[in-house]
Amino acid sequence: MWQNNVAEYFNTCDRCQKANKSTGKRLGNMIKIQKPSRTWEIVQMDLVTGLPPGGDRSYYACLVIVDRFSKTPIFLPCHKDEPAMDTALLIWNRIISWMGIFTDIISDRDSKFTSELWKNLH
Repeated sequence: MWQNNVAEYFNTCDRCQKANKSTGKRLGNMIKIQKPSRTWEIVQMDLVTGLPPGGDRSYYACLVIVDRFSKTPIFLPCHKDEPAMDTALLIWNRIISWMGIFTDIISDRDSKFTSELWKNLH
């Protein structure tokens, strides 16, 4: 009897429902990421935006690329609204031509990294 009262209260309490993670959007399944065996084999990428303008071209975003093996970060100034092709060329000219082609790229679902261009490059 008492447990049913608690469950009923919890299911009708607005504050409880807002704090309940199961009522939110369901996330996809976690994918186990393999450990790299050498540097620049697997990288993580993210675009940091909202920065104050800087540099000769007034960059206000930064593409952060981290090697998962050595944890070495590379910061590439850019604009957040650059097309995927420009972002790919930036990575090609500044990293891939120097370090070699990555086996895997880990990123969020930013449209820069989910476009047809990236699927064809990878």
